Amino acid sequence: MPRLLAVFSILALLAGCAGNQTIDETSRADLGAFRLGHNIVIASKMQKVPVSREATQEEWVEGLTAAFEDRFGRYEGDQLYHFGISVEGYALAPPGVPLVATPKSAVVLNITVWDDAEGKKLNEKPHQLLVFESLGEGFIVGSGLTSTGEEQLANLSFNAARELEKWLSRQHREQGWFASKPGSEVSAEAVGETASGVSSAATDGAGTARGGAETSVTEILEES
Repeated sequence: MPRLLAVFSILALLAGCAGNQTIDETSRADLGAFRLGHNIVIASKMQKVPVSREATQEEWVEGLTAAFEDRFGRYEGDQLYHFGISVEGYALAPPGVPLVATPKSAVVLNITVWDDAEGKKLNEKPHQLLVFESLGEGFIVGSGLTSTGEEQLANLSFNAARELEKWLSRQHREQGWFASKPGSEVSAEAVGETASGVSSAATDGAGTARGGAETSVTEILEES
């Protein structure tokens, strides 16, 4: 009985932690003159790890689009940049056995960033993010026991946006991305001109894994 009570206490604690997905409005990364234009997510070529719970293309597109908009819509720079995002693969942990099975939830994304003023990609090769759920590392109970598939997807979407923010901040600091340009300004006309290009970038990035090699995303997730 004491051991059973301990297990339920752990589950209750983890369930409470899983709901803590709030953006800290007092802390923002340094993204220079960045302002988000198009935020295009596709999931037409994604792979699912066999043991994963199911999630539709529409659910991934909706969840990721909202998470990226929430995080990056806060930046009010005077230069537009667009995201082309391809969902490569995912694993949503199914219910496991407490203290024995701890499957992880994860998602693999390929991301291309477009400079609107220049009309070109900032990264010619899609940047790949391998993102885990908040409770997927270091805990003895998998989220399959404490969260629904919808909650897992929301958790991963939130974490993906946060990880991209970190990477973009590093690119700004080390590569000069989002530096102010003389005479730049945001206009409705400018936003529309590169929409098709951003969509193509997201589509072109699908299926391209680490280092540009054609690799099974299922293998990436299972090895992690």
